[in-house]
Amino acid sequence: MPPPPPPSLTATAPSMGNAEAVVVVPANGAARRRADKVHPAPTPDRAAGGAMERKDGGEVGGRRRPEWCSAAGVAGVLRRHPAAAAFGCGLLLFMAVEYTIPMVPPAAPPVDLGFAATAALHAGIAARPWLNSLLAALNTVFVAMQAAYILWAILGEGRPRAAVAAMMMFTCRGALGCATQLPLPADFLGSGMDFPVGNVSFFLFFSGHVAGAVIAAEDMRRAGRRGMARLYDALNLLQGVRLLACRGHYTIDLAVGVGAGLLFDMLAGRYLDGKNAVDGAAAAAPGSRCFSCHKALLSQ
Repeated sequence: MPPPPPPSLTATAPSMGNAEAVVVVPANGAARRRADKVHPAPTPDRAAGGAMERKDGGEVGGRRRPEWCSAAGVAGVLRRHPAAAAFGCGLLLFMAVEYTIPMVPPAAPPVDLGFAATAALHAGIAARPWLNSLLAALNTVFVAMQAAYILWAILGEGRPRAAVAAMMMFTCRGALGCATQLPLPADFLGSGMDFPVGNVSFFLFFSGHVAGAVIAAEDMRRAGRRGMARLYDALNLLQGVRLLACRGHYTIDLAVGVGAGLLFDMLAGRYLDGKNAVDGAAAAAPGSRCFSCHKALLSQ
């Protein structure tokens, strides 16, 4: 019969039903080190019931604090995202303006800062009808240039994106013009040379002149014609000044016209990307008779 183990290595179970064994540590302390690895002693933080705040302030209550919640973090955000910071300040500014600016009475004319900025130019054009007609004719030529380029892009080069964007834009503009008909400015300077010729119809919101020029310029950039795009941007700016001076559009019509041109150019690109993905494979299938024309119409 083997001899009993020494008393220093015996384990006894507590009388209260605790399942953990109690290890009696020998003089060399090896068993204590092994027991600490298996059952580490609770720290004061853990005994308190949760993670305490780190010395560097990076974590509170078990969740990491965002980097920008400090002076250095705010400075970093301002340095990396100045445009977003400016828009954030603008949000706060116009939240205050929105509740303090007086509204225009129903019988009063609309307030337009673009009209105020072009008051002297408006007076000069009003005193010279021939100059009004000349500027209107030049503006009509610019509109014809936009239309000619967009048609050439689809018919001559097989790139339909600008044409699709223009059709989307003018359809939306017509619907909005019918839905909300804004009054023509009282000092509007019309001309028989303007487009549409003779002012047969007049939709104010938004400016199709400006949106069409933006669509054409964006297509020029995609085609690598950056010089032509810059020229169209400059002519578009002059067109906007002329429209304000002649009271042919409100300032908001011109601003939304720029946004509408960019928006519908993007939507046309997404539409054609989807058609390329769905119909391109079918057109390229063996036996397809219209692969070349289909490919040309779907290219951007």
